[in-house]
Amino acid sequence: MDTKISVIIPNFNGRQFIKTCLDSIKRQNYSFYEVIIIDNASSDESVRYIHENYPEFTLIQNKENLGFAAAVNQGIRSSSSDYVFLLNNDVELELNSISNLLKCVEKDENIFAASSKMIQYADRSKMDDAGDEYTVLGWTRKVGDGKSPDLYVTERETFSACAGAALYRRSILDELGCFDENFFAYMEDVDISYRARIQGYKCVYCPEAVVYHFGSGTSGSKYNEFKIRLAARNNIYVPYKNMPWPQLIINGIFLLAGYFIKYIFFFKKGYGSTYLSGLKEGFNSLGKLEKTKYENKNIINYLKIEWFLIKNTVKFIFF
Repeated sequence: MDTKISVIIPNFNGRQFIKTCLDSIKRQNYSFYEVIIIDNASSDESVRYIHENYPEFTLIQNKENLGFAAAVNQGIRSSSSDYVFLLNNDVELELNSISNLLKCVEKDENIFAASSKMIQYADRSKMDDAGDEYTVLGWTRKVGDGKSPDLYVTERETFSACAGAALYRRSILDELGCFDENFFAYMEDVDISYRARIQGYKCVYCPEAVVYHFGSGTSGSKYNEFKIRLAARNNIYVPYKNMPWPQLIINGIFLLAGYFIKYIFFFKKGYGSTYLSGLKEGFNSLGKLEKTKYENKNIINYLKIEWFLIKNTVKFIFF
């Protein structure tokens, strides 16, 4: 029978998490999927462990760390399924998570991606992510982070699906050109969801697809120089790539305000210079990015996106 879903897992030194993740996949009540693991030159015995314990899964080995975006693109290109389920190596799936995501996406052909109900692994009374929202300040907001999972039981539209555990429709991925490898890691899922929205597609949050997320399994901690620098750089990339010049001019003052507020935040935590270096790298490397082509036919979609950005900013500040 044809494979309907490809489960794609990028791995970098995830030996301590990988057993929990892969065992939870094997328990899924869904038979028409394949599992592809892309290892980004791990040095912690991940490759040996996967070879010895999960020979039924496909393992692609890279000689260097190519980053999240490039790794998942490798997995997508090496598969031919109708849907792609991207999964972090530090995530455990509840039973039927994959099939419930599929049910969400198949409800509407305009749904590009479905985001899981991500709950904190260590404290299951708290949410980790119920879909991501993007704001006019250039910030991404993890909906529900730290709140009770009981508050997030309703399916709804979100700006972006968190690629830590999300199902994507392959036909739209092919249309968009997959993930932008210039991002390396962080914000690449917001970028691709933004591009999908420009074309009139949408993302949804699926509360029946429950997963448990360790958090920062690859980067090592919530705040570190690597993560802060890349996220700052990529916060420059997302609006530059996806906003046409008139929209960039309109939102410019808000974006600059957002960058300044974030700088103050990280300065207080001792990472001010790291954040500034990320911003500088972002502005200095804009020339290598390919801007999303503006087409008049998508003007309504741009207006809808602007409304989303404003609405999400209000929610971020006041709720």
